[in-house]
Amino acid sequence: MREIVLRHSFIALAAALATASVPAAAEITNADEDHFISRNEAVVETTPKETWLALISPASWWSDEHTWSADSANLTLTPQAGGCFCEKIPEVNEPDRFTLEGSVEHMRVIQAYPEVALRMKGALGPLQSEPVTGILTIALSEVEEGTRIVWEYNVGGKMRYPIDVISPSVDGVMTLQLTRLAEMLGSVVAPRAAQMPGAPEQGEEASPDDNGAASEEAITIDPKSVIGDGQKSDGPSVDDAFEDLSDG
Repeated sequence: MREIVLRHSFIALAAALATASVPAAAEITNADEDHFISRNEAVVETTPKETWLALISPASWWSDEHTWSADSANLTLTPQAGGCFCEKIPEVNEPDRFTLEGSVEHMRVIQAYPEVALRMKGALGPLQSEPVTGILTIALSEVEEGTRIVWEYNVGGKMRYPIDVISPSVDGVMTLQLTRLAEMLGSVVAPRAAQMPGAPEQGEEASPDDNGAASEEAITIDPKSVIGDGQKSDGPSVDDAFEDLSDG
């Protein structure tokens, strides 16, 4: 029953976000019959350290509506390789019903580079019932206004949902989570995400001045190693680790 509710909420939320004004730009940068990529961006007032500490505390910003327990306070995230982005399902102790405490694994951490990048693997929400793989990469970089957050969810595999239905729904939910995080930290600006070729935003014409050439292909994350080579005491920069996240 809870899974059915979450499926419906994905679709409903996507429709609502289509007409809502949010401080994070989002788009489907790539979609095929068994694959899609959702990309979001935001700039917040806080430093990379402050942003990182908030990011790894999802209980403070993740939406209640997209949890299995209906309460984001039950969420925890261990920012270490192998760590769990998990949810506690509280026990029930009522006169006519008693259950033990349960749990849900939303995602598994595969890379945690403090103040730079968090990467997790897992199928969120209704995708959990499908044999798909989802990789969520969240990259942080310091900018003049504060911190730039790039949020990309790459999903692939066989699923029973039509891609043209599930991809905008998932994109809407990803936008909601980034929006809530940005609002908590103090949203500064929503940089325009790279547009698919020939697809300017509604009511706008593509222009070479809008984040580069209008003919530039949509950007997807192709991460390089973020492990230092011993030559830099402070580790690699975001540009070194994720060169395609740099506007420069």
